[in-house]
Formats: sequence, C-alpha cells, structure tokens
Amino acid sequence: MAASPDAQDIIIVEDNDDDFEATERALKRNKNLSNPIIRCKDGLDAWHYLTGQGTYATRLRMGEPGLILLDLNMPGLDGRKLLAWMKADEELKKIPVVVMTTSTAKEDIESCYRAGANTYVRKPVSWPEFSEAVTRLHEYWFQIAILPKS
Repeated sequence: MAASPDAQDIIIVEDNDDDFEATERALKRNKNLSNPIIRCKDGLDAWHYLTGQGTYATRLRMGEPGLILLDLNMPGLDGRKLLAWMKADEELKKIPVVVMTTSTAKEDIESCYRAGANTYVRKPVSWPEFSEAVTRLHEYWFQIAILPKS
C-alpha cells in the first residue's frame, strides 16, 4: 500500500540486521500499513535523523515521525541515552517511543519509564509471537491512539 500524504514515519532504531528485518516484515504484513519505515542503525544515526543533521539535513521538512521503535543495547550511543536526549528536547519529547528489547531487567524497565518511554516491550523469541506483538503495537499507535501531528 502506498503511503498516504499524512502517514507519519515509523523509525526503527536497531543495530541488528535480523531484528530490523523481522520488525519490518511484521509491520508490512499489516495490510493497513501506510507509514513509511525508516531504519536508524544506532542512537547517533537516530539523533541525526530527528534533528536534521548530516545526511538528514533536508528531513525536517517532512515532519516528525509518528512512532519510534527503540532497541536499548546498541554500540556507541545506545537507546537509553537517545531516549534521555529525546525526552529532554521540547520538540522531540512528544514523539511516542516504544522500547523493544530483549532485556527484562527491572532496572532497565524502570529507568526507561522514568526517562519518558511510552511503552516497554520485551522482544518475543518466536516469529509468531514477535509478529503478533508488532502488529498490536502498530494497531494501537496508529489506529487507536491519537498522535500529535507535526
């Protein structure tokens, strides 16, 4: 399905190629998906995208993304630091952030919610569970929730 003019981007911040491809495949299985999917390979790449720096210098004209799916454990600028930076920025803090990670550590969960994460999801191991989780996330954030428009 072609993206509608007002479809907001879904940003997937994920360094692992297999995890990115699984997430993208699960999203694209949804016949109602009209959102462009953008991959950022680490926190710094995502920060540059969000702030229109470097190769993303013209991106700001396209508006803010509707949702960010954020992995925590990445080399360099990890998801924890990116989340903290985003939620400290007046313009970026309104973008919903779903932390999608393998960690179920209590300290990770609590620190992400304290930093402003909107949802924390453990990545299911099996494909059917993973696909179902991603489908439900998309349905909630783009069919049920009312998102701010940029």
